[in-house]
Amino acid sequence: MNLQSLYKRLLPYSFSAPALVLMFLFLIGPIIAVLFLSFTDWQLGESSFKLVGLQNYRTLFEDDLFLRSIGNTALYILMTVPTTLLLGLGFAMLILKSGRLRSFYQTVYFIPFMGTAVAMLIVWDFVLNPSLGVWALVAQWIGIEPINLLRNEMTALPVLAFISIWQNIGFAVVLFMAGLSGIPQEMYEAGELDGADDALSRFSLVTWPLVSHVTFFVLILLTVHSFQVFESVAVLTRGGPNDSTEVLTYTMYKEGFDFFRTNIASAITVIFLLGIGTFALVKAAWLEKKVHYQ
Repeated sequence: MNLQSLYKRLLPYSFSAPALVLMFLFLIGPIIAVLFLSFTDWQLGESSFKLVGLQNYRTLFEDDLFLRSIGNTALYILMTVPTTLLLGLGFAMLILKSGRLRSFYQTVYFIPFMGTAVAMLIVWDFVLNPSLGVWALVAQWIGIEPINLLRNEMTALPVLAFISIWQNIGFAVVLFMAGLSGIPQEMYEAGELDGADDALSRFSLVTWPLVSHVTFFVLILLTVHSFQVFESVAVLTRGGPNDSTEVLTYTMYKEGFDFFRTNIASAITVIFLLGIGTFALVKAAWLEKKVHYQ
């Protein structure tokens, strides 16, 4: 093989080399490092370490706080993902029929998703204040005692889920509007000939199947986003009260940066990544067969 032919074969790889180097440095490399550290006893600041096998993982699954964080994360996902998905689809269908006000409604729903998370959470902290916030006025108006919703074990996690739904509906609305706009009017006319002459029949026979690919995409993104919940917990509740809002990412943060147990934090990270990956693959394998691509 002469130099010219070798050059031609290596030229395409040279164009992708910068992206591959960056991907290794900032994605693949850290994952490998975290995976390795999860099998050691290394803690932040120490100069030496030793391999401990699966000891870190055994420690985690014997820890009640870690198990509760898994349960809280799963419950948070169940509260946020289906609700955001269904409300996003419903609002998208209404906005498409709003005529001249379509752009206005799109903007209104999308603003919370575009805003800075921490700034919005500080506003929500004021809104939910039981003494001075809007919640105090609403509670007084309906004649109930304005309890501190973020300091109550029964309400703290649902309130965080509500804030997430409020913030992410605009994202779902925009994607569903794109999918709904792509449905040909002829499909509805054909549906009417087949007996789909009312709103429910048109939705179940035409709209829902033809936006299934968008639904699948939105479902995966919302699930991954809910797995990654952190800001609302860190700003509003710090895992309380009594660990009722302790989630995987916040437990990971505390272990790594509050207690400096880098080995435990690394093990949580590995479990977290495996959880996201497994969930996405299972959903893809199960739902992909049900998706209709136009």
